[in-house]
Amino acid sequence: MGFVSFKEARVQYVHLKQIQDKDRRRLEAAQKELEREQVTLQRLRTDPAFVEQQIRMKLGYTKPDEMIFRFEQ
Repeated sequence: MGFVSFKEARVQYVHLKQIQDKDRRRLEAAQKELEREQVTLQRLRTDPAFVEQQIRMKLGYTKPDEMIFRFEQ
């Protein structure tokens, strides 16, 4: 085994701590996204008006005698 100086150990510790902090932030972001997706899924299962809204918005469906106007931004 090689000898590791206190300075080298400290540098390695700081580096690993930065990695841990970055991973913690990524995990928190993923958990928030999961919560949003779970809410959306629950609404899709239970809210017919939300389902209609999503179908109309994402697939461009219309009701009979209805027109959609699309404008370029």
